Amino acid sequence: MTRDRVVEAFGLEAGQLARAMTEVSEAEWRLPTRCEPWKVCDLLAHVRVVIAWLPNMLTAPAPTRAEVSAAEYYRPDDRFAPETNAARISLAQAHAAEQLSGTALVEDFKATWQRVDRLCRAEPEGRVVCTRHGDPMLLSEFLLTRVVEVALHGLDLADALGREPWLTSQAADLVQDLLLDPDGVAALEKLGWGQLLFLRKATGREPITREEALDVDRLGIRWLALG
Repeated sequence: MTRDRVVEAFGLEAGQLARAMTEVSEAEWRLPTRCEPWKVCDLLAHVRVVIAWLPNMLTAPAPTRAEVSAAEYYRPDDRFAPETNAARISLAQAHAAEQLSGTALVEDFKATWQRVDRLCRAEPEGRVVCTRHGDPMLLSEFLLTRVVEVALHGLDLADALGREPWLTSQAADLVQDLLLDPDGVAALEKLGWGQLLFLRKATGREPITREEALDVDRLGIRWLALG
C-alpha cells in the first residue's frame, strides 16, 4: 500500500464528506445515527477528532520500525473496551458542543483534514509513526485506518440524513483491499454483491442472512474490531 495512493484516497474522501455536510440543515444536525448515542453533529465531530491525532504524531519522534499493520490496528483489545468507547463518545460530543453552528463544525473539519493532508504529503515513503495506543505503524498504514473512519462513517452519516452515499471509488477500493485478499475479491464477484453492499455487510452496516453466511466464510474477510 503506497503512501501516495492512501493520501489521495484520504483527500478525496474527506473532501467529499466536507462538501456533503455543507448541505445539512440545522435541524438535521440533531438527527440520530446508527452509532448511538451520537447525533449527526457528534459523528462528524468524531471523524474530525480521529484525524486530528495525526499532526502531533508527525512531530513526535519516529519509531525505529513499523510493527503493526492497518488490519492489526483494528484488533479487539482495550482500545475498544467499554471505558475507552465511553471516552471516545464523550470526546466527540464535547467537540461538537464547542462549535457554534453546523457551519462552524464543517469548517473546522475542513481545516483539520486539509492540514493533515498537507502534512502527510510532505512525509517520505516509509515514514513510521506511533499511534496514541502505542502502535508503531507506517504512516501509510495508519492513514489507511483514517480512510476507513472517514469512509464508513460517511456511510453512517448519509444513512442518517437520508442521502445517497457519497463514497468515492478510491476510498472504497482501499477499504475492500483491507478486508479481502485477491482470492476473496474473485469470490465476491461470484456472489453478485456490489462493492457498496459488501462493505456494508462486512462492517456490520447490513445484516448477513443465514443463507449468506457460508458464502461469506469463503470470502476470507478480515473482520475488523470497530468501536
